[in-house]
Amino acid sequence: MRVALKMVGLVVQKYGGTSVADPDRIKSVADHVAFTKRHGNDVVVVVSAMGKTTDNLLSLANQVSEVHPGREMDMLLTTGERISMSLLCIALAGIGVEAVSFTGSQAGIITDTVHTKAKISEIKGDRVREALAEGKVVVVAGFQGVSTDKEITTLGRGGSDTTAVALAAALNADVCEIYTDVTGIFTADPRIVPQARKLGRLQFEEMLEMAGVGSKVLALRSVEFARNHNVPIHVRSSFTWEHGTWVSDEKSQGDSSMEEPIISGVVHDASESKVTIVGVPDKPGISAALFEGLASSNINVDMIVQNTSKDGLTDISFTVPKADMKVAEDIVSRVASEIGASGVTHNSEIAKVSLVGAGMKTSPGVAAKMFRVLADNNINIHMISTSTIRVSVVISGKDMESAVRSLHTAFGLDSGSAYSAPLPERK
Repeated sequence: MRVALKMVGLVVQKYGGTSVADPDRIKSVADHVAFTKRHGNDVVVVVSAMGKTTDNLLSLANQVSEVHPGREMDMLLTTGERISMSLLCIALAGIGVEAVSFTGSQAGIITDTVHTKAKISEIKGDRVREALAEGKVVVVAGFQGVSTDKEITTLGRGGSDTTAVALAAALNADVCEIYTDVTGIFTADPRIVPQARKLGRLQFEEMLEMAGVGSKVLALRSVEFARNHNVPIHVRSSFTWEHGTWVSDEKSQGDSSMEEPIISGVVHDASESKVTIVGVPDKPGISAALFEGLASSNINVDMIVQNTSKDGLTDISFTVPKADMKVAEDIVSRVASEIGASGVTHNSEIAKVSLVGAGMKTSPGVAAKMFRVLADNNINIHMISTSTIRVSVVISGKDMESAVRSLHTAFGLDSGSAYSAPLPERK
């Protein structure tokens, strides 16, 4: 059953790959877009590629060659979203809604020159505004733009989320609705914790921390855009149309308590590897040489730990995405040789588990309780990182699910009943 919409002006809606996975799903999305439009709203839609189209395109590239030039990969991968946008416009035409599709470049999404991981520098949006003024629904291909060198670029993982929120900011939209395959943002992944609860509202800073430590519901850059431009985000399911989770600068509205909950969620991430450089000379400039090399290759370093120096030597450990491990290992091995380190090791069988909550600011003892819960479950901690509203630990990958479940229960987040809506497959 649909929830009645109030007239809000301009709505940006983003539909992910599962929402446009096949012709029936695309027709369902078209129906919902029409429903939104006919209730007095201007509508801009951002679409991802259908289902596993991007994975299939990557597979084709791998079958052709092991060498993947960034420019050509961007040209290849952007075709997936172009298929989705065209089909959705065709579906809208079939139900009497005038719509026009634009690629990222046609929509005026200008990026830097980094292929496969481009960042948006500007959105002109003139053609989008003109089409809206003519009463049309505008459908934009997500995940892509055009660089200042006039080359097609892609925005990396979660790029369609980023496209949607950036467009919402540039167009001064009233809300950006992110439609996905879950009904909102939960206190933990319901596939691991069946008793996870859906959150009604999150603050931007909480969502930034969740996205930064591994939550896949919203891409980190999309939340940064939303916070910087104060764009409210509504995360909803494209399968049920029920109310989801609002992400904004407003504080959570508790049912009976005036206090914020201490913990909003338990987030896990198994997509990183740990790298350790052993026997590093403990002198100025060593860390700079190492991490400058990684930064110049656009490799994002997450947690960093340097052991106490002994006999003038120390060990430095840090985590990087598994997808960047090969490039990172080459850089680290070269730098290790140059600085006279003893060697380099890496471990891909790790997981990061984090507690996030704005209530941590005024509630001491969260970290201590987290460590005690893990100890009681015989889970060893490899690395620790904190912020004012987050505590993260790196543990063995085999302990991840046990850690998430035990922490979720220990911090009183269990709902008391199992989540019953359909869930996407775990990758």
